[in-house]
Amino acid sequence: MLHGVDVSAYQASFETDGVDFVFIKATEGRSYINPRLASQAKRARDADCVVGFYHFLWPGNITAQAEYFLSKAPERAGELLAVDWEQNGEGTHASNAEKDRFIREVKRLRPDHKVLLYCNRYFWLNNDTTSYAGDGLWIADYVTAGKPRIKASWRIHQYTDEPLDKDVSAFSSRAAMRTWARG
Repeated sequence: MLHGVDVSAYQASFETDGVDFVFIKATEGRSYINPRLASQAKRARDADCVVGFYHFLWPGNITAQAEYFLSKAPERAGELLAVDWEQNGEGTHASNAEKDRFIREVKRLRPDHKVLLYCNRYFWLNNDTTSYAGDGLWIADYVTAGKPRIKASWRIHQYTDEPLDKDVSAFSSRAAMRTWARG
C-alpha cells in the first residue's frame, strides 16, 4: 500500500519522507481558497508525490461550486480531484443528489481527470443512497490502515487524523497510481 496525507491551510508545512501521495484542500463553497495551496502543491510535487486537490462541498449552488473549484485547482495531467462531503461548520451538508451532481459536473468540466468522493464511514453508510463515488471512494474510518469497515470498493483509506490526516491507497506503486490517474 502507498502512504499519503491530506492537508489544508492548517498545515503550514508537512513531512514528505515516506509519503507517496498528497491531497491538498483547494477550495470550500464559492468563496474560500486555501492560501497555502501553491506552496503545498510545490512541496508535494518537489517530493515527486502523486498530487490531488479537494473541494469542501456546501449545500446549494453546485455548478458554481464546481466551476469555482476548477478555477482554483491547478490543472495538470495525472493529478487527482476530489470532493469532501461531510457536515460543515453550520451543521448542514450537501444532499446526496448535490454530491452526485458536483462529481458529474467536475468530471464534465475536466474529463481527463479522475474525480473521487471523500466521506467518512458514517456518511457512506447513512447519508449516501446512490453509492456514486465518481472514479473512486476515499473513505475515512479511523481503524487499522487499509481495513475500513465498509463493503464497498475503495481507492484511498484515511485511517487517522493524528498528528495529521494520514491515508493509504490500494495501489502497488506511485507509478501504478499515476497510470490510473492518467487513465
